[in-house]
Amino acid sequence: MARGVPGGYRIWDNRRNGWWGDHYELCPDDLLTELNGAADQKKITALMKRYRALKR
Repeated sequence: MARGVPGGYRIWDNRRNGWWGDHYELCPDDLLTELNGAADQKKITALMKRYRALKR
């Protein structure tokens, strides 16, 4: 699940009960849709890698 935090969005992991992944100033729509929808772990991981690469 994606949650708004000061300065952007972070991903909340209900299993760990904590934040997971990077802090995003702007959360991409396709990542946000997947996180709050079907939450397929493979798709989320692929999207995270893609957006992390774009940040560099």
